[in-house]
Amino acid sequence: MVNRLLIGLFTGGHILLEGVPGLAKTLTISTLSRVMHLPFQRVQFTPDLLPSDLIGTMIYNQSQSIFEVKKGPIFANLVLADEINRSPAKVQSALLEAMQERQVTIGETTYPLDLPFLVLATQNPVEQEGTYPLPEAQVDRFMMKVFVDYLKKADELEVMRRMANLSYVDEVNPVLTKEDIFAIRSQINQVQISETLEKYIIELVFATRKPAEYDLPDFQQYVQFGVSPRASIALHRAAKAVAFLDERDYVLPEDIKEVAADVLNHRILLNYEAEADGIRTQDLIEAILRKVPIS
Repeated sequence: MVNRLLIGLFTGGHILLEGVPGLAKTLTISTLSRVMHLPFQRVQFTPDLLPSDLIGTMIYNQSQSIFEVKKGPIFANLVLADEINRSPAKVQSALLEAMQERQVTIGETTYPLDLPFLVLATQNPVEQEGTYPLPEAQVDRFMMKVFVDYLKKADELEVMRRMANLSYVDEVNPVLTKEDIFAIRSQINQVQISETLEKYIIELVFATRKPAEYDLPDFQQYVQFGVSPRASIALHRAAKAVAFLDERDYVLPEDIKEVAADVLNHRILLNYEAEADGIRTQDLIEAILRKVPIS
């Protein structure tokens, strides 16, 4: 989880964390904001939230008889959209322009957002009552969807001991500035990736759209839509970031395979037949990684 958040931060990609309650998803994101000298805003998504509560609105100034813009919490470098699936589509769609174009339109004026701009969202897959599934157009704007699982026994024992201590204080010191982040992005941009691996990424992407052409006819009937071109861009950037974090200036096939599931899983749309037969997007991704060769 931490690795994927850093990849998103250093490549400008939004991250969606999904997991049951109590796994410290929100705490992880808020801690990430504390180690950086960047403005941070947390928005708790609720069923009664309005788009204006997120992006801002026009306020009438009676003394000057004019309308003034009151900017919302979206005007920050890091925005935590906590339990993003608890708000209806009209609120979720208010994020679309900000996530893609890094700008917000209020009234007739468009305001650019300060860079770096990152949306880190969480959602709970267990509860269905009072939740709204994210529209495909918005899910596609997230670079990666990371599934957060339960801890191992030894890790949970350590967490229990630490948090049960009533005098425990989590002290975090800022270590990154905005300039540091842009410098790291510049270094990631210089990581080399061969033409062979670039073509391999394209083959993986096309295999999600037409599995039958890649010797996967059993999956063809289950795929309603494959991944969009944003997937190939995200996979390219994420593979470079993985190489950089491993202290390499070149990409290996293993780098692409490591992040393939997180980049592709939320972009593949399966039909009702797949749900009835118990087929998951993870099954298709694993089959594609086994079948698609590196020429």
